Amino acid sequence: MTEPEDLTARARIREAALLHFGEHGFEGATTRAVAGTAGVTPGLLRHHYGSEQALREACDEHLIRLVRRIDDDVRAGAVPAGRNSVAAALDALAPYRLYVARAPAEGWAAPLFDGIAELSERWLAELDETRTDEPFAGRRARDRVHGHVAHPLALTLLDLYSHPLLTPEAAAELRDALGKPPGSR
Repeated sequence: MTEPEDLTARARIREAALLHFGEHGFEGATTRAVAGTAGVTPGLLRHHYGSEQALREACDEHLIRLVRRIDDDVRAGAVPAGRNSVAAALDALAPYRLYVARAPAEGWAAPLFDGIAELSERWLAELDETRTDEPFAGRRARDRVHGHVAHPLALTLLDLYSHPLLTPEAAAELRDALGKPPGSR
């Protein structure tokens, strides 16, 4: 997290809200506590965001912009040598882990994860262009599943994708043994 003196009041409020929503949940966080952490008055918080709901939505929008900026940096080759996009994203999102983890548990994750799923769909489409094997399921089925995967499962899948348990040949053999699912190519 950036030091408070380096941020505008609006950004300090948002950063404090990300911290409080992550630690205490949406219902447990108070605008008074958020304002106190940000070093502003509750009135200034209301001036900038209007309501606690609007503040939480601004937090989601900020994290979506952050993920998109990471994606842009990766595409521009701006990720430090020896680092990959996943590591860069995890580093950038590290201060917000509690917020991201609490979001699905409290049912307010949809906008954030929809934004991440949108990027994931693009990444899948780009990966398909370079694949040498036929996907097990069509793009629409994979997009739908990928777009509705909760954060913990997404991390598990990421680990499996980045360290495959099966060779493409072994996966093809198992796929053939199982038979192709309906709607696959």
